[in-house]
Amino acid sequence: MNRSNIHPPPKKILIIRLSAIGDVVMASPLIGAFKRTWPTARIYWMVEDTSKPILQANPDLEELIIWPRNAWKQSLRDKRYLTLKREIIRFVKDLRKKGFSMAVDAQGLFKSGLWAYLSGAPERIGIGSREGSRHLMTRVVERTSASDRISSQYLLLAEAMGLDTRNFDMDMVLAPEAEIYGTRFASSLPSAYIALAPFTTRPQKHWFQERWTEVINRITTQLELSVVLLGGPGDQQHSREIFQAEGPNTVNLTGKTNLQEAAAVIKNASLLIGVDTGLTHMGYALGTPTIALFGATRPYLNTGGAPGTVLYHPHDCSPCRRSPTCDGDFTCMKAISVDEVIETAQSLLGSQ
Repeated sequence: MNRSNIHPPPKKILIIRLSAIGDVVMASPLIGAFKRTWPTARIYWMVEDTSKPILQANPDLEELIIWPRNAWKQSLRDKRYLTLKREIIRFVKDLRKKGFSMAVDAQGLFKSGLWAYLSGAPERIGIGSREGSRHLMTRVVERTSASDRISSQYLLLAEAMGLDTRNFDMDMVLAPEAEIYGTRFASSLPSAYIALAPFTTRPQKHWFQERWTEVINRITTQLELSVVLLGGPGDQQHSREIFQAEGPNTVNLTGKTNLQEAAAVIKNASLLIGVDTGLTHMGYALGTPTIALFGATRPYLNTGGAPGTVLYHPHDCSPCRRSPTCDGDFTCMKAISVDEVIETAQSLLGSQ
């Protein structure tokens, strides 16, 4: 499909990528692709509340539509069925009132496909469309594993729709208050700093605690830079185990920032080192040189021109994703040594 096949040009476009943080970051180039193709189109995005900060300051979005999934789940647990029914009906009515010309399901699951269908958009295009959601689409773009490029599936979707995919870069805009926070934080440290994002949801994606501790020691002594640790409230215990002592050049911000503030800290860092997690992908989106440590998962090897590199040493079982077969040894992550991380960091810092 090329652009001339879509007539008339859509006036209101709904992008649906509900979660997770890293995936929303990697889908963000769709905003610019739509704007370059149809400059007068009004672009909306449906997302869960946890990923809202990725998009909330983007000036090219007409509106963020927040799917209150957690609130609805709580109503269900509390057996407030009538309240939940009323909330769902009101949400769907408000959604349909917006009069979307096109809905683009960039997640490809039943829950995202259902919202594309309920939006009332006459044209509904989905990527992959699993779990039966393809029956809710007017067109499905099949996924491919052919590209190692970051955001490759979303690029595939954009190309299939005939969008202008020049400069198909991830796009995270910081709110003014976050920019101020990041500038003030950077100026409070005695030196330039490296940000670390060691935490993620699955153990097979983690690197090893003792290696993070050694990396921190070598950054402060060998590279003579400060270190800032980032993560969510649920990561605080692990962060204390990694960060054995705080000092003027070692700062633990785990659980102490919102997502926009964490992004501002990353933006002002000289380098970001992290595992396969949303904060790491944000580094590439914000233009910060980034080292990504991959093992069980491998969403990309080609950063699409963003500064940084991916460290990945595949085994016969790689990538195992959610089904590791190494009995907790995590040999693919073990293959990434502290020396390799520090040498890569020196190389990236030296090229700035």
